[in-house]
Amino acid sequence: QVQLVESGGGLVQAGGSLRLSCAASGRTFSAYVLGWFRQAPGKEREAVAAISWSGGTASYIDSVKGRFTISRDNAKNTAYLQMNSVKSEDTGVYYCAVGTYGSRWNSPNDFAYWGQGTQVTVSS
Repeated sequence: QVQLVESGGGLVQAGGSLRLSCAASGRTFSAYVLGWFRQAPGKEREAVAAISWSGGTASYIDSVKGRFTISRDNAKNTAYLQMNSVKSEDTGVYYCAVGTYGSRWNSPNDFAYWGQGTQVTVSS
């Protein structure tokens, strides 16, 4: 099992910044990829960004490219999502998740372990 705890959500004005954290513990040796997902009210959960567990390759959905940055601190077993120039459409519950080998970064069903989520609300 891998346990994930997100933090850092809150209320932010459009154009502002927020940094989300995801602390991982447990059997992290099985991890292959870490992803950030979000779910807005009435919408399906969607991938936002992902990074290989080694901290190498990062991927983003088009709508956040150039604004969001995903990173990992291996020493702290923690991942981050730096959100800059936020927009109202970034509002939602943000989840971090871990997938094992073969997980597709943009497929929520491929991720086995999930955090409880943290709310991000962008006011216009």
